[in-house]
Amino acid sequence: MKGNVIVGQSGGPTAAINSSLAGVYRTAKDRGAKKVYGMLHGIQGLMQERYIDLSQFITNELDTELLKRTPAAFLGSCRYKLPEIFENREVYDKIFEILNKLDIEAFIYIGGNDSMDTIKKLSDYAIVTGFPTRFIGCPKTIDNDLALTDHTPGYGSAAKYIGTSVKEIIRDSFCLEYSKGLVSIVEIMGRNAGWLTGAAALAKGEDCTGPDLIYLPELPFDVEAFGKKVQELLKKKPSVVVAVSEGIRLPDGRYVCELGQSVDFVDAFGHKQLSGTANYLASYIAGEIGCKTRSIELSSLQRSASHCASRVDILEAYQVGGAAVKAADEGDTGKMVVLQRLSDDPYQCGTEVKDVHKIANDEKLVPRDWVNDSGNYVTEDFISYVRPLIQGDVSPVMVDGIPRHLFRPVEFDAPQQPE
Repeated sequence: MKGNVIVGQSGGPTAAINSSLAGVYRTAKDRGAKKVYGMLHGIQGLMQERYIDLSQFITNELDTELLKRTPAAFLGSCRYKLPEIFENREVYDKIFEILNKLDIEAFIYIGGNDSMDTIKKLSDYAIVTGFPTRFIGCPKTIDNDLALTDHTPGYGSAAKYIGTSVKEIIRDSFCLEYSKGLVSIVEIMGRNAGWLTGAAALAKGEDCTGPDLIYLPELPFDVEAFGKKVQELLKKKPSVVVAVSEGIRLPDGRYVCELGQSVDFVDAFGHKQLSGTANYLASYIAGEIGCKTRSIELSSLQRSASHCASRVDILEAYQVGGAAVKAADEGDTGKMVVLQRLSDDPYQCGTEVKDVHKIANDEKLVPRDWVNDSGNYVTEDFISYVRPLIQGDVSPVMVDGIPRHLFRPVEFDAPQQPE
């Protein structure tokens, strides 16, 4: 590489997103990049000229290893939707003026569906205007809903955490007996795709029966039928554990969480903030059956629990970061790195690049035949798909009994100027 590289992070963070950042940095430096800049808070921060030289923070191999083990977005994230090309020329002119000033040869964006929309628009604008910077997307999302890739970095660690947590919740639910039984409802992230919620089935094994019911957003949810199913189960066992996606909907399209509260916040991409699904269903079951209920919302723990990260996930996240730089260095633009599963036993996975236009603003959903006929559990095919992704552990670097992370002081968040 003859010029500089800039990298950003966008959308919801994961336990593995910084491993991709480490992969970008190390590969760019190995390929001769003069500087590797990090945009603070994604494309939105770049437009405010907020960026850092990553060599200020990654000074040795220990820093790299700490970064790989640090949850959340080290550079800060954003949810900013670029206008359509030529709809607002000033936005694009500002971005490309900054890229030109920084002598950016490769622009790498680590993110999910909405982030790939950003790569698509920037690469299209560069081609139309003849701008030389190459734009490559690096996949990231715990939702696992990016098209054309077998799976996404971040998903394996989140799935591992969910399987572990649900197993512990099941164990806890049998500690006390209640006259009318106990129903625990675990709310798991997933607006339209149920990949995360399905991972609750990983709790099942020789020492655990697993959750009793699993409901994904791909199928319509019948509240009354759900209540009857829970009542049937309570006649057979004292405790019932249910995993539900935050995005489950009624047959008329309304989110179940909207039955219990209004959903007012909508982000730049038109996504409603979803919360309260488990709480509503727990209240409904308590009212209908009169049993004790618990609502458990895993919330941001699903994406930030780096102490429970999958080794496979961390290694693949680093791999796709490096592959993104390699693709840009070899002349690709308007592409996203994808993971291609080569073998299940033994598990092997490689990388290639695909046209981002076929990925941006699309969603990969759980196949219908990976959910049982009753629509309340996943099949063995689903479990076989996800199990290789949660294998292995990444030991935290412990200091005073607590994991150590790579730290970025807030004073570096001010707008920077190139040397």
